[in-house]
Amino acid sequence: MRLIVCSLSAISAVAEATGARHMLSVLSAGTPVERPASIPADNHLFLEFNDITAPADGLVPPGAEHIERILAFGRAWDRKAPLIVHCWAGVSRSTAAGYILSHTLTQGSDPHALARLLRARAPWATPNSRMVALADNVLGERGAMRDAIAAIGRGASAYEGNPFELPVDPPTQTEAAPETGGR
Repeated sequence: MRLIVCSLSAISAVAEATGARHMLSVLSAGTPVERPASIPADNHLFLEFNDITAPADGLVPPGAEHIERILAFGRAWDRKAPLIVHCWAGVSRSTAAGYILSHTLTQGSDPHALARLLRARAPWATPNSRMVALADNVLGERGAMRDAIAAIGRGASAYEGNPFELPVDPPTQTEAAPETGGR
């Protein structure tokens, strides 16, 4: 199934073109988002934090709790329809979240190969290094994700990125099986 990374301004067009039914919004507090009609409210996770890599007065840095929520949302996604991951410009927070989800949802994913694929598909991508480092810790990757993103370096200057896809595996039988109540 498709995981599409884009900017805020592209979400309606991407939802319409792809039939997306899930969306992860990663924006600064107070940024309005008009959720496309095709995406039910229950399928939309809206996280509010700033695109910063270190604490700064008056701003909210990404935290481990944000990464945990991103991972839980991605793992709950049924992968029957595309998932849109977006931030303001489609350059930093969304590329980090897309990388984190793609790595988590793709069996045997090599963080370095995935980072190179990210760079090939999005030359402007500059994934938020704090988000990646936090995910690396949460997932027990021992620096592999952090090192992989550092290895691709800063992306090309861009005001806004274009929509692009990252790989995810189809759900496993366990993930696809409906939950049943106990007796």
